[in-house]
Amino acid sequence: MKLQKWLIICGAALFIAGVAVSQQKNQRKKGRAVLAIPEVAKKDLICFALYTVHDKTLKLTAQLYPLAAGDSRTVRLEIEKGGQWIEVARTTAIEQGWTAPFRVENWDDSRAHHYRVVHGAGSVYKGLIRRNPVDKDEIIVASFTGNSIHPAHGGDISRQDIINNIKKVDADVLFFSGDQVYDHHKHYAAWLKFGRDFGEIIKDRPTLCLPDDHDAGQPNLWGESGKVSTLGGASDGGYSRPGVYVQEVERAQTSHLPDPTDPHKIGQGIGVWFTNLNWGKVDFAILEDRKFKTGPAGRVPKQGPRPDHIRNPEYDPASVDVEGAVLLGQRQLKFLDKWAQDWRHADMKVALSATIFCGGAHIHGGANGRLHADMDSNGWPQTGRHRALAALRKGFAFHCAGDQHLGTIFHHGLDEYRDAIWSFCVPSIANLYLLWWEPLEPGANREPGAPGYTGDHLDGFHNKVTNYAAANPAKKPAGNILNTRSAGFGIVRLNTKKREITMECWPRNVDITNPATRQYPGWPRTISQYDNYAPPSWGTLGELTFDVEDPVVQLIDATTREVLYTVRANGKTFTPGAPKGKAFIVKAGKHAPATVISQKAQVGSAPHSVTLK
Repeated sequence: MKLQKWLIICGAALFIAGVAVSQQKNQRKKGRAVLAIPEVAKKDLICFALYTVHDKTLKLTAQLYPLAAGDSRTVRLEIEKGGQWIEVARTTAIEQGWTAPFRVENWDDSRAHHYRVVHGAGSVYKGLIRRNPVDKDEIIVASFTGNSIHPAHGGDISRQDIINNIKKVDADVLFFSGDQVYDHHKHYAAWLKFGRDFGEIIKDRPTLCLPDDHDAGQPNLWGESGKVSTLGGASDGGYSRPGVYVQEVERAQTSHLPDPTDPHKIGQGIGVWFTNLNWGKVDFAILEDRKFKTGPAGRVPKQGPRPDHIRNPEYDPASVDVEGAVLLGQRQLKFLDKWAQDWRHADMKVALSATIFCGGAHIHGGANGRLHADMDSNGWPQTGRHRALAALRKGFAFHCAGDQHLGTIFHHGLDEYRDAIWSFCVPSIANLYLLWWEPLEPGANREPGAPGYTGDHLDGFHNKVTNYAAANPAKKPAGNILNTRSAGFGIVRLNTKKREITMECWPRNVDITNPATRQYPGWPRTISQYDNYAPPSWGTLGELTFDVEDPVVQLIDATTREVLYTVRANGKTFTPGAPKGKAFIVKAGKHAPATVISQKAQVGSAPHSVTLK
């Protein structure tokens, strides 16, 4: 059988969950993008590879093109040593999705390694596994979302401008926050296209992919711990596609991530992948903010054309914060509680998820599409949002996400404005469905000269948010389908020496190293690590002076014994912030808070000189 014919037949068979040829024809009639498995030379059966290194363990997943019936399923991983290629692992390709996952423990991350993935006698894919950049003052994270190649989204537009820019800034980590694939029936074919578009930068640096709703084959996702959705839009909670489809998607996009912290599966045999990655002294929490989330249909009264869109101007936000509705769920909250207190090998903490913890837009789809609230955002359920932010601020975590199609910067509030973490939502790589952050009233406490949409606001669920930037598209986009629609990507610079975080928001088709190139209005913005938990109402305890550099400091409520926060100081001094009118136990240590400094510290306490164990 000729290779081309065989690939087409094999590719059709791999359209997961039994998608029939007749369905594909119907999709063409409806104008959907239909991807075929490309014809490839026999020696090119490896499309691309993704990897991470965490806690001296390398995990790498090679993505293969379909193998013939007589082809070997064995795939090897080799590294170059002294001019020779040495095998370090081998694995068996998984036919459902054609992935080849590798795991190598006791990995030497103090140096870089050239690697190659080998199949058969002539199929080879090469890349570079970087050394852990623990000595770098600045870790650069390139962040993306919304990688649509749908014709209505602009079609198969080249990603070369992104590739060129990421190579110029030499990003340390790549973060794809979701919707790497927009095809709801054929993830495998579209995933190969993603790899061909981005493989040039993915092969040489740690890459984090978080599959979101479109990756899983549905328009929105409230995973509700793996239940089966019976509604087309899945707003009743659960998955529209069969569990085996979801498993294949997650195997392709996440099997190279560090091991999950709580690996117990959910419904339909679907696994979990929430975990953390420690790289360059930055500890990244990788969250699944869709998988456990409750669906709104049947639980919240319908107040618009869709169960998740509220258009009723008289609605009561408190009425939708229904009892029992889940956002992150107890398993992830337990993980975050431990993660926020663990500062081994970490100077800074960053949380990564599909989207941000608020309603980040007021207008959807077109200039007249105002919504009062959108339950596809992480502003709902409000109680779940509160618990998530309360957990993250205990580790002074900065938050980066996507999904909203709209680049924004928010400082979140719980009990008061600006008493929780900062978030950066990056814009979509391609952007058909437009959103605007456009409140009806100007924000309070805006910076001098700042637009009216900035400042203190209540989102559609009456969550407290302070906006500092929004890359709103033109009201009537024209011309270039990308740059008039506020498409782009984000760069986050994490300065572990100064403990500063710089957010950059770039349009498409520009050279970001050219001094004349301008970012979207409101960017760049730099904040301190410690801004992620500095409520305006707080005071300070007395200055602590240590005999070691950068100790870990922890505050514990002296009455309830609840940990208020844990953070690594910068230098030999630290002045803890704290609520007024309470007493605190203060602990500190070189790598963990082991030494009790005070049993009843209060705002205005005297300075301490501390000798640590």
